[in-house]
Formats: sequence, structure tokens, C-alpha cells
Amino acid sequence: MIPGAFEYHAPADLAGAIALLTRYGDEAKLLAGGQSLIPMLRFRLAQPAHLIDVGRIDGLAFIREDDRYLRIGAMTREADLEAAPVVAERYPILLDTAAVIADPLVRNLATVGGNLAHADPANDHPATMLAQWAELVAQGPNGTRVIPVDEFFLDLFTTALAHDEILTEIRIPRPEPGSGGAYVKLERKVGDYAIAGVAAQLKLDAAGRIERAGIGLTNVGATPLRAEAAEAALIDQPADEMVFRAAGELAAQRAEPTDDLRGPADYKRAMIRTLTVRALQRAAERVRP
Repeated sequence: MIPGAFEYHAPADLAGAIALLTRYGDEAKLLAGGQSLIPMLRFRLAQPAHLIDVGRIDGLAFIREDDRYLRIGAMTREADLEAAPVVAERYPILLDTAAVIADPLVRNLATVGGNLAHADPANDHPATMLAQWAELVAQGPNGTRVIPVDEFFLDLFTTALAHDEILTEIRIPRPEPGSGGAYVKLERKVGDYAIAGVAAQLKLDAAGRIERAGIGLTNVGATPLRAEAAEAALIDQPADEMVFRAAGELAAQRAEPTDDLRGPADYKRAMIRTLTVRALQRAAERVRP
């Protein structure tokens, strides 16, 4: 199909993009990598009167680590995230995630910020960011604000971003010694959206007991979900299979799947149970001293 008519804008800087969002309000859509928006335009599931391309704005694509965070610019391409040495060395959960998003052609264009701002519960980064307690930085006409990831996803395709705000950066807390993470995804074929997925991040103490746990769930609810009860059940427990299986049961109870072409709800809930155990086991194996 052919998209409906729209006016195209390519602002040179962030201030110009925010001014356009302020001027056109709900009639405008931001274009980042376009891997989600362009198909929606073609099928007329989205019909903005104004399309604002932020791809030419400098300073929104970067990957750098400081003493507190891994900072990822919202326009960072998935392929760049996948290739970054600091990600491979210290954030394997992110490498897991980037590597299973669609295919290499898509990853060359798709952006981390776009994956999050689109707020599709089937996207992979949201669960990973929940597991890592990320913060999202938004800029608008009133300045910059930081949104905890647990407050970012409000509903299907709906985030806490105001209509005149732009996601500019993702901040992931730098892992402490004893930390490890993993993302495990079940898909019908390589590059497909997840039937279900689980992200897990662990922090172990010197005795091998779990001090902190983050678990995010993909595509089993109207939003990405945090498995709070499963996280709580892991605290002060040894990182062993029995404990992980109990957490898997609680994660499955947290899931809110529906029947669709990818399978019945009961099947997806069972997969969350299994994938949680696998993600936790892999996270524990990756713990760094």
C-alpha cells in the first residue's frame, strides 16, 4: 500500500525538532530508523500530517560508559550496539538483545531509541531495560527530564513521553562486581517477533547468594512486564536451579498473554516459565568478579 499524504520535515538540530512537535502536536510523528513507522505508514495504521525526520541531528548516536552508567544515544543503530566492544565485554544482555532483533538489514537502520519509544510489547529492548533498571532521558520545550523505565511504558504503543518530547538517551546503571545478565527469546523463525522472551540481570554476593534481581518479560502483556514477585523470591537465595524454577513459576503467573497466531496463552505462559530459568542460568554463568 501507499502511505497517506504528509509534510516532511528534516530539522537540523534538536531544538528545531522540538519546535516542530510543539507546533504540530498530535498531527506529527518522529522518524528515527523507520523500521516500525514506515510499515505502519504503508498500511495506513499511522497517518500523520507531518513527519519529522530526526536522522540528521548530530549528537544523538553514541555509546559510552562513565563511572555510573552505560549511556546510549537514542539514535544509536542496533548494528552499532551489537558491534560495540564495551557492550560485548560488560553488557552481554544487550548483545543478546541486539543480535535477535529482526535481521542485519533492519539492524543497520533500526535505532535503540525507536525500539523503546514505539512501545510495542513485542519489541526486545523494553524487557532488557526493565531487567537492568534503566533510565530514559527526554528533552522537550521545558528542558530535560529523566524517566525511570518502570514509569515509561503506559499502554500498548503508549509511553510517558509528552507529544513535544524526544527520547535522547538511555542510561543503564554500570554493573557492579558479581553481576551478570542474559536475554532469551523464543521465535517462530529467525528475525521474527518473540512468541515470548525473558531478560534477567543478577547481582551475587561473595558467597554466591543473590543480592539483586531484575526480570523483564517480552510480548506477554499490553506492555513489557516486570516480574516483581519472581525478583523478590530470588533475593538472599543461592543461584541454583531449584531457586530459578521457583522464580520461573512466579514469572509465568505475572505474564498476561493472549491467544494469537503465535500460540495460545497457556503455551506462552509455559514458555515464560522455561525461558526464565534459562535466562537466570545464563545470567548466573556470566557473573563477573
